[in-house]
Amino acid sequence: MRPTTAFLSLVLLAGSACTHGTNIQQGTPATPSSTDLTERSRELAKRVIIADGHVDVPYRLREKLGPDGEPTEDVSQRTAEGDFDYPRAVEGGLDVPFMSIYIPAEYQETGGAKALADSLIDMVEKIARKSPEKFAMARSVEEARRNTQEGKISFALGIENGAAIEDKLENVAHFQRRGVRYITLTHSKDNLLSDASFNAGKRTWNGLSPFGKQVVAEMNRVGIMVDVSHLSDDAIRQVLETSQTPVIASHSSCRHFTPGFERNLSDELIRAMAAKGGVVMIAFGSGFISLATQEHLAQFRKEVTAFATARGLKPDSPELKAFAESYLREHPAPLAKVEDVADHIDHVVKLVGIDHVGFGSDFEGVGPTLPTGLRDVSQYPNLIRVLLERGYSEADIEKIASGNVFRVWQQVEAHAASR
Repeated sequence: MRPTTAFLSLVLLAGSACTHGTNIQQGTPATPSSTDLTERSRELAKRVIIADGHVDVPYRLREKLGPDGEPTEDVSQRTAEGDFDYPRAVEGGLDVPFMSIYIPAEYQETGGAKALADSLIDMVEKIARKSPEKFAMARSVEEARRNTQEGKISFALGIENGAAIEDKLENVAHFQRRGVRYITLTHSKDNLLSDASFNAGKRTWNGLSPFGKQVVAEMNRVGIMVDVSHLSDDAIRQVLETSQTPVIASHSSCRHFTPGFERNLSDELIRAMAAKGGVVMIAFGSGFISLATQEHLAQFRKEVTAFATARGLKPDSPELKAFAESYLREHPAPLAKVEDVADHIDHVVKLVGIDHVGFGSDFEGVGPTLPTGLRDVSQYPNLIRVLLERGYSEADIEKIASGNVFRVWQQVEAHAASR
């Protein structure tokens, strides 16, 4: 896969880097035959609602607009590139992808972040309108469930980078009216709201800014989930102190496996999130999952940064993308396996229980680093199969697949409705 702008931006900016619930068997459980378990995992993937906290389809489509300003790929049909399209989503049992409304950090300096967010929301809504028998927008858990019953894939919306709010508190309510149901407060750089995990040693606010705390309160008021992925540790702690509702990490994994990688969550923060009822949605990219991939990406980052600096190139430069593609072809990253992703789920469950973990793949956002067995949205059954092999019950898997994030979503809605 060609590296995406989002992936290259993170490469250039990033720092280097079980005891289950009561109804999960201990030891090595007896399992059905391989064929039976494969069929059971596929059947279960179709029967339970699968919600994924982070799928970067909109910005990927924006990177390839035609002369008419329309996407050159039709995700209602099988596509040649990318990780998501309708046929593969149906095959994998994906029901509710949160479509990431991604705002690159440079828009914090150049302006236009809100306009970009609105345009990407427009794009997602248009995709749904053009294929109403396949897709529908979901502004609530109730709508998501109804869409699933009608055989449609729901598009929920999450803004990745609160820079879209710009410096106007009223824009929080604007995006709520547009259907946005979570906002990641920052991305790869500190912004007006919060410090970012990738800016180690360059903290602007030592956590949240005063405006960021106002934004968290306003998100609580209007019914938008607060997403702490990409935030510095201090910022996450301050979100937990400020928010009156549970929070999510829409696409983060466990720092236990990647020491020094602040983008993942420490055990302390996982416990703190769970204490407030929150959910950690495990990202699938090998860079989140595997220390070996982290080390490879550190060298990749060094080479890409040197190439970009020597030529004065920006992350969206075609020349830089071509160099990155060539480098990865000649030096392929060691990939995690689906079992490694399950290890991160196990770790959260061991720390805080089955009610605080979910799926947050980051499909379309991590370039060519997806694990073996989880290369696109058709392969959720592979992860479900591993969880079944490890003794997770169907009720446990339903919580992980959607029940936990739906609970938080509904709690946030209820809090807003009570005010």
